[in-house]
Amino acid sequence: MGDVAENLEAVRERIASAAARAGSNAGEIALVAVSKGRSTQMIREAAAAGQLVFGENRAQELREKLESQDLDLEWHFIGHLQRNKVNMVVGRTALIHSVDSRRLLGTIAARARELGIVQDILLQVNVSGEESKYGIAVKETAPLLETAVEIPGVRVRGLMTIAPLGPREEARKCFRRMRELRDEMARDYPPRSLEVLSMGMTQDFEVALEEGANMVRIGTAIFGA
Repeated sequence: MGDVAENLEAVRERIASAAARAGSNAGEIALVAVSKGRSTQMIREAAAAGQLVFGENRAQELREKLESQDLDLEWHFIGHLQRNKVNMVVGRTALIHSVDSRRLLGTIAARARELGIVQDILLQVNVSGEESKYGIAVKETAPLLETAVEIPGVRVRGLMTIAPLGPREEARKCFRRMRELRDEMARDYPPRSLEVLSMGMTQDFEVALEEGANMVRIGTAIFGA
């Protein structure tokens, strides 16, 4: 096996171990391979090893990769999305992880209606409150969810967050609060389906899984630094 295949196997083993510690089913955890800056060859190696879900951070790079390869893959958009790049993403991705404003939500919904589709999205929440991170504040989650439910063209599948760099316990607090928030939203605003909890990257995905994540976004541990 090549390095990518070996790395993928190691990541899957770590996911299974973390899921076992959390008492969850590893088979229900979605792994998004973050392919930002990676070559088509590396993506092909990952696909040959059974990885079929990939995430991109930049709209332009996503478009170029979609146009340059013919693999039957599922693509997610996981980076900050500018409103003027929405047309590159909507209808071309299975899931947009990073919806963080009413204006962006409206632009995505309008484009989806033009295409005659419903675009699946996640609301990105800045649980840590760091000014350097994108995402809505915790207190803004319910109002944005209310708006999203009423707008045709989008379907909210769940929530996403990025934990602060630093001690694992700080990341754990962030992930735990995110899970609690998701549970609150699902309880207080039924029958909304908020089944996806996207949190955890190379440096902290095991902690995220222990705290309830069911979708992780991993790049370096698969493709290398």
